Amino acid sequence: MDLQLKHPLAFVPTMGALHAGHQSLIKIAESHAPNVLVSVFINPLQFENPDDLAKYPRDLDGDVLKAEAAGATFVWSPTVAEIYPEQPTIISSGKTGNLFEGVRRFGHFDGVLTVVKRLFDLTTPQFAVFGEKDFQQLFLIKQMVRDLALPIEIIEAPIIRDADGLALSSRNIRLTSDSRTIALVLSRALSAAAQEADVDSARKLLFEVLKSEPGFTVDYAEIIDESDFSTATNQTESPRAIIAGWINDLRLIDNMKINCGGMR
Repeated sequence: MDLQLKHPLAFVPTMGALHAGHQSLIKIAESHAPNVLVSVFINPLQFENPDDLAKYPRDLDGDVLKAEAAGATFVWSPTVAEIYPEQPTIISSGKTGNLFEGVRRFGHFDGVLTVVKRLFDLTTPQFAVFGEKDFQQLFLIKQMVRDLALPIEIIEAPIIRDADGLALSSRNIRLTSDSRTIALVLSRALSAAAQEADVDSARKLLFEVLKSEPGFTVDYAEIIDESDFSTATNQTESPRAIIAGWINDLRLIDNMKINCGGMR
């Protein structure tokens, strides 16, 4: 496998079904290095449900066009055999990987870290860009890079939202008109919580708004200390609200930094 990459290189790993959120990552990558690699690889290790893997949207031709339009220098779509020519050594996501998303998606973050490390090994980028949309994933990747002393700078990219507040996600393509209306409860709950005067009130309101939408089934809704994923208190310097839940068989996640009325 010869990618013939040029350095310095900024890397944007994706699972395809690219949208404006991915394109924003590519543009950020372009601001850090003259060469930008976008990978499109649906990693089987991070799907605990085979049906979810089968349903994941795929549009490689469209992905290439969108990546190039956003400024990608290279678009790479490796096969499973290229990424895992032999049984991979699984990288543990540790205690934090078993919280929140990790509770319902056992082994998910181990699969994420394993593929990201493998992609890093194959491409040796100087920079890699990940969005805050998957905040727990971002946290764990940054932790892995520190723990393994990898010579890569992780660039954090802000969440991109539609005009109605819905965070962009490849899974949104599966939303019907009615379920998309239901999905707006996520951003509505986060925005409401962000206006509260203290963490306890914000946490309570977060649940109340989510529970007010009968079409949405809450998995978790919490305000954490984004520095270590512990439960936030009024003394926490960097609180962040994280939520996840279901609309029928579709799982959605979202998060937002919480200021709590300028208490800090």
